[in-house]
Amino acid sequence: MINYKQFHYFWAVARAGSMVRASKQLNLTPQTLSGQIGILEASLGVALFRRVGRGIELTEAGQLALTYAEDIFQASNALEETLRAGTNERRRLFKVGISDAVPKSIAYQLLAPAMSLKEPIKIVCREGKLEPLLGELAIHRLDLVLADRPMPSEIDIKGRSNQLSECGISFFATKNLALNYGHNFPQNIGNAPMLVPGEDSAVRKRLMQWLNTQRIQPHIIGEFDDSALMRAFGQAGVGIFTAPTIIADEVQRQHDVVKIGQTDDVVERFYAISVERRANHPAAMAILNHISDE
Repeated sequence: MINYKQFHYFWAVARAGSMVRASKQLNLTPQTLSGQIGILEASLGVALFRRVGRGIELTEAGQLALTYAEDIFQASNALEETLRAGTNERRRLFKVGISDAVPKSIAYQLLAPAMSLKEPIKIVCREGKLEPLLGELAIHRLDLVLADRPMPSEIDIKGRSNQLSECGISFFATKNLALNYGHNFPQNIGNAPMLVPGEDSAVRKRLMQWLNTQRIQPHIIGEFDDSALMRAFGQAGVGIFTAPTIIADEVQRQHDVVKIGQTDDVVERFYAISVERRANHPAAMAILNHISDE
């Protein structure tokens, strides 16, 4: 079994990047610290640090150990803060990964049932690309991942994907662009300057197939993995852009653009991805139960 005091010493050194700096923070001598980490390495049967010149760096095993150490001691600190707080201030942590392709307002709508639980929670949202988020989910650094696609079959993670929502897409343009391209949808977007989701977005392929079926060839001048960034460029008048129809009113209001068309033939879907040990989190269950009740 790991000696957690020694593991804490390892964590401190890894974060400080130096035995000397960590020893000052812990009020220990560098020799004591080095000796304790040496005992930890002997018990684990692996080297966690290696010498580089006059300094040290993490080995591959050390980098792996650090990911677990971050979880363990951050959770420990959170637990201490929670227990020291008054009863009314105690909140259960709910860690959610949100894929770049999921619009922020839709993410909020999908997570809203978790925020109305009788048991108060503290939500922590991490945004990024899907595969790294799934890696975080696999080692239980996240409780749930919101994505625009189910878990890819080639990823070796035992989990489940629950579809939460689906809708068609709408096309938006600034008022100036709409003067030239705002009529006779969908032919009006042929040869128009257009911003499209990046290759990492599930809707990208469906959109391009639909455009091809309609024999439309827009002038694509930008691709964006981040849906919010694409809308920012669209608001600046760079090109026509798309967004889920479910948030069409919000997009028009927030970005001062107009909707020039919509289609239900291109569908955006949103999923909650979880692994078995985290699926019973009260907040995750509230999100899934809310969808099943609709």
